[in-house]
Parts: sequence; structure tokens; C-alpha cells
Amino acid sequence: MNDKRFTLGVMTSGGDSPGMNPCIRAVVRTAHASNADVIGILDGFEGLINGQFQPLGNRDVGGILQRGGTILQTRRSQRFLEKGCQREAIRNMNSAGMDGLIVIGGEGSLKGAHALAGQGVKALGIPASIDNDIWGTNMAIGVDTAMNTIMDAVDKLRDTASSHSRAFLVETMGRGCGYLAVMAGIVCGAEMVLIPEVPVSVEEVAKAVNEAYMRGKKHAIIIVAEGASIKIADLAKALDDMDVGFMTRVTILGHIQRGGSPTAFERMLAARLGTRAVEALLAGETDMMVGLQGRDVELIPLAEVTAQARQANMEYYEMARRLAL
Repeated sequence: MNDKRFTLGVMTSGGDSPGMNPCIRAVVRTAHASNADVIGILDGFEGLINGQFQPLGNRDVGGILQRGGTILQTRRSQRFLEKGCQREAIRNMNSAGMDGLIVIGGEGSLKGAHALAGQGVKALGIPASIDNDIWGTNMAIGVDTAMNTIMDAVDKLRDTASSHSRAFLVETMGRGCGYLAVMAGIVCGAEMVLIPEVPVSVEEVAKAVNEAYMRGKKHAIIIVAEGASIKIADLAKALDDMDVGFMTRVTILGHIQRGGSPTAFERMLAARLGTRAVEALLAGETDMMVGLQGRDVELIPLAEVTAQARQANMEYYEMARRLAL
């Protein structure tokens, strides 16, 4: 009689996102409640290639709900694109007795999970990316916390912008997707939002800032996604040279958006996705991502997820423009 317990591996991969730790906790505790064992993989796909593994029990994930980052560490791995490295990773999984794998990460990480599933590994993905650029889920882990971090920063910047009558250009993350910038534009009351999906000219930005000044506003806030068609430093110089009423100041939020204690929404989303991923893996599902669709957590084929890219919602972009008047 074969009484071997199912053993699953769990990793975090790519850029870190607030909420990864609550998701790891949900995976570990759901697995143990289902009589399965868990092996943590350190340093993402690099750790899978190098065999950097450690058993995870319920106590190992205690006290991590409120912590940002990831206790498993994370990194990007160019080596994993090579077939030989993928083969080494699968060999290491087999040697460690892993029966399945859960990958928590962004677009590249989910492509890695899909590649392993195509070679016979039972693999599931959980979306974690503050850019919210993953197809098939309304929200990825990390987005809500990052959004609240941006809102808090812009609220503080507005205080000094009003005191000195400045135009503040605030850069958010978002190389290919302007979700964070668009939402920040709405909830922070920005005069204009620049995103990768919509090319704009310096003249258009200058017009918006000048009109804000002429209407008697004490400040102007321009939210610029890092992947926007105009680089923020170039934009600031151009606006100062054009004399738009306000002098400009630049704030690049950078990696502060990745840090911080996960919000209540984040912790709940991480718990739901982590729990559902374990249930699906134990039920024999593979090559799928668990995603939030409406109010429900659904399974979406990784082939579909990795073949498409999510962009900012243009209805929200238009809303941000209208509310800035």
C-alpha cells in the first residue's frame, strides 16, 4: 500500500510584491491541513536549478502575515530560459520528492510555470505583480498595497506642492501597463496621467499644467508611469523652459512601492489564491493560474495567461481626465 503523502514545492519569483508572505502562509497551512507536505524553494527559479530547498511547516510561516517582501527570497533567472536548466530543475524536484509546484510571481514567472507544465510537471501559478499587468485576474497580489503607498506619498507631496505653488511630477512603476498611474490619478486627484498605452506630447502636458495655474489652483500633480512616452526628467526640464506658471519638482517613488505591510484586502486576496491553488493542485489540476474574476477565484489556463498582456482600463483613464477639470 502506497501511503506517501503528496509533497508540493512553493516559490516566489521575479519582483517582490506585498502579500507574497501571506500567500506562502496560506499555501503551507492549507497543504498541511490536507495531509500534504511543503518544500520551500529559495531564490525563485535559480533556487530550483541549484536545489536550494527547505521543508516548511505551520510554525515556519507563523508571524509573517504583516511582513512585506518574501521569506523565500526572490530573483529573476535568465538561465531558466535554457532547456538544460529546466531539465536540471525538474531533476532536482524529482530528487526532493516534489509531486507538484506552486509559483507565485508575475508574467515571466508564470511563463516558467507553463514551461515546466509542458514537460510533465504538475504546476500552478498565482499572480503577484504590483503593475497588475497579468491577464486573467482582476487583481494580482501586491497591487492594493502599492496603490495605497502611492496614494499616501502623493497626499504628502500635495501638502508641500500647495505650500510652494509647485507642479509635482510623480513617477510610479509600470513599464508596460499604466494601471497604477491611472488609479493614482483618480484617487489622488492628479491634473494629468501619463501611461505607456497613450502617447502624449510635452505640449499637451504643458497645456494641462498652464490651465490648472490659470484656473487658480495652488499646485498641480502629474502622475507619470515609468514606461510613459516622455521620460520624467525630460518632461520637467521642458515644462520649466516653457514657463507654465508653476515650477516643477520630480519625485520618483521607485521601489518604495514594493515594500510595506500588506493591506487587509491584500492579505485576504493572498489567502484566497493560495488556498485555491493548493486545492486545485491536490485535485490533479496543472498548467493553470488561479485568478480573481469578479468576486470568485477561478482557474485560467496558463497558455491563455501567458499569451496576452493586460493593459490599463481606458474607461478609468478617461475618468481620471474628466475629474481633473
